Amino acid sequence: YQKLRHDHENRQQQKKYISLQTARENRFKAAWKEEQIQIPKLIGNRYFEDYPLEVLRPFIDWTFFFHAWKLNGKFPAIFDDPVKGEEARKIYDDAQQMLDQLISKKWLKAKGVVGIYPAQTVGDSVEVFSENAQKLKTFHFLRNQEEKKAGYPNLCLSDFIAPQSSGLTDYLGFFAVTTGLGIEKQLNVFEADHDDYNAIMLKVLADRLAEAFAEKLHADVRKEIWAYAPEETLEMKEILREKYCGIRPAPGYPACPEHSEKETIFELLNVTEKTGISLTENYAMSPAASISGYYFAHPDAQYFNVGRLLPDQLEDYAKRKNLSLETVKRLLNRNLAE
Repeated sequence: YQKLRHDHENRQQQKKYISLQTARENRFKAAWKEEQIQIPKLIGNRYFEDYPLEVLRPFIDWTFFFHAWKLNGKFPAIFDDPVKGEEARKIYDDAQQMLDQLISKKWLKAKGVVGIYPAQTVGDSVEVFSENAQKLKTFHFLRNQEEKKAGYPNLCLSDFIAPQSSGLTDYLGFFAVTTGLGIEKQLNVFEADHDDYNAIMLKVLADRLAEAFAEKLHADVRKEIWAYAPEETLEMKEILREKYCGIRPAPGYPACPEHSEKETIFELLNVTEKTGISLTENYAMSPAASISGYYFAHPDAQYFNVGRLLPDQLEDYAKRKNLSLETVKRLLNRNLAE
């Protein structure tokens, strides 16, 4: 582990960084054309009340279920592992039994919201508007500042939304989902029986169902709600490998590592009132089995790592968000290049 730490630190030190201005000049430059922008079928918010868990079950990514139990390996190949296979099969079978129970007995309740709004990029931020062009919110993103080889851009999520200077109206989507409502009642039953195993299993399944809910809604957004990919015919394994058009990053992802932007998402979608999901003072979501984030439809949209940030971008971000530099450093403490 000392060697791993040493190698990691060396790699970080070997990376060279460029100014924010230089990084912006090397941004991803799309050839924006009106006919490439799909007008969504929905403008505004759509809420999902008591979403059926049985519909989410096929969207569970079982590979990450096993990761939660510290059993690393791909599903279903993990069952053939000579060391982990037997234990993986037992845990999987127990999970199927609990899924049957939590669905039939309604141990968990799922709620969610999708919102899609007209949007334009201004610098590294994205402004969103109502249907009658009234500005509603501004979302602030961060740009990678590593020195790149020729032909490789310094990405920011705002690059995937048409800039205001293009004169085009683009669109940005948002979502928030939970499958953790009501979990405390059954957890209390397990804990009263000192049944740690089933208490952990329920929490893990709630988390997996929340991810499945996000996956299912994203599929519905692509094909029906936004309908920018109505002809999509992907199989489940292709969906779980993210073979679809567009991306679904969430605050905290490497491409948008700063969590306080959740506040703006929650305000725009009226999340707490409509779904029961709330934010703690440190921007964690409650219930824990909850996810919120963005929908980018651009065919070239991709995940990336913002990485380390130089002081010039920290100062710029603080100014854009109207926060003190000290607050921004605290929010981005894992991304400081200093």
